[in-house]
Amino acid sequence: MADRHYRIAVIGGDGIGPEVTDQGLKALAAASDRSGFTVETNHYDLGGARYLRTGEVLPDTVEAELAGHDAILLGAVGTPDVPPGVLERGLLLRLRFDFDLYVNLRPVKLLPGVPTPIAGLVPDRCDMLIARENTEGAYTGSGGTIRMGTPHEVALQESINTRLGVERVTRFAFEQAAARRGHLTLCHKTNVLTYAGDLWYRTLTELAERYPDVTTDYVHVDAMCLYMVTSPERFDVVVTDNLFGDIVTDLGAAIQGGMGLAASGNLNPEGRFPSLFEPVHGSAPDITGRGWANPVAAVLTVAMCLSHLGEHESASIVEDGVAAVLPTMESMGGPDMGATTDQLGDRIAAAVAEG
Repeated sequence: MADRHYRIAVIGGDGIGPEVTDQGLKALAAASDRSGFTVETNHYDLGGARYLRTGEVLPDTVEAELAGHDAILLGAVGTPDVPPGVLERGLLLRLRFDFDLYVNLRPVKLLPGVPTPIAGLVPDRCDMLIARENTEGAYTGSGGTIRMGTPHEVALQESINTRLGVERVTRFAFEQAAARRGHLTLCHKTNVLTYAGDLWYRTLTELAERYPDVTTDYVHVDAMCLYMVTSPERFDVVVTDNLFGDIVTDLGAAIQGGMGLAASGNLNPEGRFPSLFEPVHGSAPDITGRGWANPVAAVLTVAMCLSHLGEHESASIVEDGVAAVLPTMESMGGPDMGATTDQLGDRIAAAVAEG
């Protein structure tokens, strides 16, 4: 990207998705104006509303267009009228698999002025990065049922773990740890899931020889849920499988102040396909259009996108803008937020522009 021009696909989606995405784009525009790069945004109508209107989830032609971008910003998808699994498998999981977005990266960081349900927790004690394997495990859809609907029904759901999949996400996590505080924790359940757990543990041990400046640790997933609440400072970078990562990152979102603050990236680290960045909250159809949606996660998602594109200084500027505005808010969401969704987005964009 020598010319510092980026093509970004924007999927506002459903519910509050377009509302919070608009605020992220305000911060993106402010950062680009300040830092001198240019952005071309192309908007795509994907999600529950399109499915109900046309019966399409992700046409092949649209997926091919998405592949030609440098990154994808997604607001949220989902509507009560669409059956569970249609959008998840037809859009989100399809993009993860087809674009080989094998790392789901979730920061868990407590910002100044943000309330947390953990008594006594201060920002310095909570700053971790969770790298979740994103294309294998229990999410591959491998399994089946027999005797469905009878008293003898059997349901089989298999977790697929390959050496390639485990090694590449673990290597990515080592690289992140080396650039941070030099500590990597593997989270699994090796005492029960002895086959998959052994593969993960052996891979960590073998790769550790290539990263002598990174110390390693192991924790059972149930124990990690405990430690994230009682002593989050023990974690720097965490690597884990798809299912465990899905669970512990939502706990992390609660610790850092709620889903309205939780950003994520679905990454293809080599850049063969565009990475996808999304706030982890849902479409929240019950508050759509009320101005109650917290856009901070969408803005922090933009910061993650900028960092992935190599615009690290701009990413820091966006994060600093959020940190400057948050202590002025009465709460982090809902009708008592102290500002509407648009007003909070404007404040953050102004802070980004002013520095």
